[in-house]
Amino acid sequence: MGRYIVLSDSSEKRSVEESARNFGAHWARLGDKTVVWTVSKEWDTFANKAIEAGMSLDQAEGRKLEGQFYLVIQTGRAFQDEHPEVRIIMEKGRYLVADLLPEELSRFSKRENDWWAIRPLAMDSVIMDIIKPEVRAAVPRVQANVDVVSQSTYSSYLTSLVNFLTRHSLSSQFTSAAKWAADQLQSFGYQVKLYPINIGDGNSYNIVADRPGSESGSCKLVLVTAHLDSINIKGGVDAPAPGADDNASGAAGVLEIARVLAERPAKNDLRLILFGGEEEGLHGSKQYVSGLSKNERTRISAVINMDMIATLNTASKSVLLEGDPVSRTLMEELAGAAATYTSLIVQTSESSFGSDHVPFIGELIPAVLTIEGTDSSNLNVHTANDTLDHINYGLALDIIRMNLAVTSKLLA
Repeated sequence: MGRYIVLSDSSEKRSVEESARNFGAHWARLGDKTVVWTVSKEWDTFANKAIEAGMSLDQAEGRKLEGQFYLVIQTGRAFQDEHPEVRIIMEKGRYLVADLLPEELSRFSKRENDWWAIRPLAMDSVIMDIIKPEVRAAVPRVQANVDVVSQSTYSSYLTSLVNFLTRHSLSSQFTSAAKWAADQLQSFGYQVKLYPINIGDGNSYNIVADRPGSESGSCKLVLVTAHLDSINIKGGVDAPAPGADDNASGAAGVLEIARVLAERPAKNDLRLILFGGEEEGLHGSKQYVSGLSKNERTRISAVINMDMIATLNTASKSVLLEGDPVSRTLMEELAGAAATYTSLIVQTSESSFGSDHVPFIGELIPAVLTIEGTDSSNLNVHTANDTLDHINYGLALDIIRMNLAVTSKLLA
C-alpha cells in the first residue's frame, strides 16, 4: 500500500522531482502533471520534509494507492473503452498512469493486444514531456523545400485515398489503393515496387519507392514511412473504413514529401514506404525490417514515420515525437525543425508503441513516430466516421513541413 499526490503547478513539480528521492519518495511526469508517491508509512515523513523545504504540500492530500502504478499505452482510447473501471491517476494522449492490483494486472496482461499495452511505471522519470525547442537559423535550401509544400496537392492525395470505400489490408480496395499510390510515386520518377506481405492466411502489400542519391559507394539511407491501410473495428473486411486521419493523412504526407523532393539534388538515398497490415499488428513493417540485410540496416540513418497527423485535438497545433533512446538525436532534429519551420507545440516520449516505428527501434535503428498531439481524444479512428470533415490541414501541413525539413537535411 502507498499514498500519492498529483501535482500540476510547474514550480512545485520541479521542486518535488529534484528532491523526492532525498525525501523517500518517487515521481513520474506525464506532460504537465507529475505523480509523487511513497509507501504509506513514509508519507508523513515525505510531506513534512517537503513542507520544511518550502513546498506547499498538504500532508492530508495524499491519496491511497490501492495497488501499484503502471504505464498504459493505448491507440485512441482502446484501453479505457475496454476497461472503464480501471483507476486512472493521470492521462495525457496515448499514455495513462493506472493504479492496478496484482489480480487486475494478471487479468489484463492475458488480454493485451495490438491496441494497448501495460508496462511497469519507471520511477523518477519523464514518460512524456512538453518541450520548447530552440529556434535555429533556417537553412535556405531546406526553407525552399518547406515553402513548396502545398495544401492543394496534399488535399488531392488525401481525398483520393479516402475515396476508396476501405483500405483494409485484406480487401481488394487496398490493392487498388496500393496500385494508385505506386502510380503516383512512379509519376514523380521514383523506382517503385510492390512487395507481398502475409497477414495470417491472407496477403497484402508494402509499397517501396527509391530515389538514389549522388554519393557513390555505400551512402546513407533515409526512410519516410506511413501505413496505407485503414480499418473499421466493428465491421469486417468490406465495412466502410475511410481512414482519413488514420492513416490517409500520413500516407498522403509521404506522397507530398515525395513530390517536393522528386527533383531536388541529394547526396544520400531516399526510400519512401507505405506499409500494409499495420492495423492487424504491424505486419508490413515487421516483415520489411526482418528482411533487411545487415548492410541495409547499417545504412539507415533515420526512419520518420507519420501516423495520424491531421486532427486537432487541442487548442493549439501540437505534435508528439515518440521514439527511444536510440532515436534521441533524430527526435532533437525534428523538434528543432518544428520550432524553426512551423508553429507546432512539441511533445516527446521514449515509450514507443503501436505504429510502424516500433520494429525499427527493436533493431536499434533510429526511428520516430510523428503523430498529432493528444491522439486519444480523436474518437473517430477505426470507425466509419474517420472522414475528411475532421481533417485540420494546418496541423497536417506543419507536421509534413517538419518532417520534410529534417529529411532534406539528412539527404544533403
